[in-house]
Amino acid sequence: MAVDLSRQGYRVQRWAARGALTAAALAVATPLVYGGLRGLLLLVCGVAGMGLSAAAVWWTLTLRGPLRWAAALVAVCVPAGLIALFAATLFWALLVSLALWALAVWSGRFALRGTGSERPAARERRLPPPRRPVLIMNPRSGGGKVGRFRLREKAERLGARVVLLEPGKQHDVTALARAAVADGADLLGAAGGDGTQALVAAVAAEHDIPFLVISAGTRNHFALDLGLDRGNPAACLDALTDGVELRVDLGFAGEQPFVNNASFGAYAAIVQSPAYRDDKIGTSLEMLPDLLTGQQGPRLVARAGGTTLTAPQAVLVSNNPYRTGDPFGLGRRERLDSAVLGVLGVRLEGAVGAAALLLNPDPSGLTILTAPEVVIEADRAEIEAGIDGEAMVLPAPVHCRIAPGALRVRVPRKRPGVTRAPARLDWRRLRKLAATVGRTAAPSRLHRPYVAPDAPDVPGVPVAPPVPPTPPAGPGGPDTPGAPQEPAGPRSSHQ
Repeated sequence: MAVDLSRQGYRVQRWAARGALTAAALAVATPLVYGGLRGLLLLVCGVAGMGLSAAAVWWTLTLRGPLRWAAALVAVCVPAGLIALFAATLFWALLVSLALWALAVWSGRFALRGTGSERPAARERRLPPPRRPVLIMNPRSGGGKVGRFRLREKAERLGARVVLLEPGKQHDVTALARAAVADGADLLGAAGGDGTQALVAAVAAEHDIPFLVISAGTRNHFALDLGLDRGNPAACLDALTDGVELRVDLGFAGEQPFVNNASFGAYAAIVQSPAYRDDKIGTSLEMLPDLLTGQQGPRLVARAGGTTLTAPQAVLVSNNPYRTGDPFGLGRRERLDSAVLGVLGVRLEGAVGAAALLLNPDPSGLTILTAPEVVIEADRAEIEAGIDGEAMVLPAPVHCRIAPGALRVRVPRKRPGVTRAPARLDWRRLRKLAATVGRTAAPSRLHRPYVAPDAPDVPGVPVAPPVPPTPPAGPGGPDTPGAPQEPAGPRSSHQ
């Protein structure tokens, strides 16, 4: 007897969804049942403590003097005390709860495989190696990674021409990249931070030639989302001989390109300070009270699509949206070719707003959306901005846009960060999947509607299977010409 593998596979996913929901419910219920009334009181204390901690963090950032240090003490001691209290009272219950929660996450992601929750794989093209690659390297980036990993020597052995930026000297990176193209370069690359990467990438996109990312900066978020090895920048050079090409988007804030993000508001104002490079924490603590309370800095208005954000303390516009709903992928971009900007706006009104940001699942002080264009306005002629971490001042208003597929990135064929991303843990979809009976909600790859042999194959439009002919029913029957026909019954829909 034939086995319907698609039906079996979907049944397994449905039961995995039910198992995930059950494990999540037990993870919450176990400490409450184990502790009884005491467990319920501890839960209430935990929620109140989280709110107090968030408020204390706000006071730490907006106050000065002894009050700031008192608030910082509260922000540290309250969470530590809660952890100790829970561990002493509900130790075994907490361990069981954590294990159940891990099971819920694993089962939920297994259940959502093949339902459209996974990150789509980026398209890769195999192309012959470049003949005249030119790489611009900043020896100061990342604490001297260019010299430590001998990037220049390896690149020259592979046939690349290296332009080394001299320490202590101002360089026009854009002009150097354009000169390399005019001299016949068929690939541009950059070894440095994200700010340097963006400038060289814009020239490569302008001339439609491949761009090579070498992760020689401090953080290199762009390299991270491309799956490159940030711990060994020399491995990025393998793309010169064994590489593939990806098409990704490029962001612009006015005329300034960015591969990661453009920030406006508090952070953008702080990075303008000359003291920030030498004392990041001290400079931030000195400037934040006035910036967060509106006593210093411009009053911003951000417009994205049909949404207007008035007087935010900070706005972050990213080249493709960052992942925010899953703590396991926080700060990562699922893809770099979605042709939209990510927008993250924060507007907090005092300590209560800070507590709501932590406790409310849909806080009013946090705006997260996507749009192809974002306009940042201000009550002054210029706006301070941080473009891929570089301090800039741009004329207001600043029009942020995305150039879809503008950048050809050449990366190694084998790179450690390229793994199949787990499905998003969407509890709403899990509930829907667990509640279904039969195959009506099966994902499209497992359940394909019947298509008549002679009918055109229109994606997404189900066609009913053929109905066997009905013998004539005599005069006045359904097959008698001119006889009234019964209305067709409702079509079954595939969710």
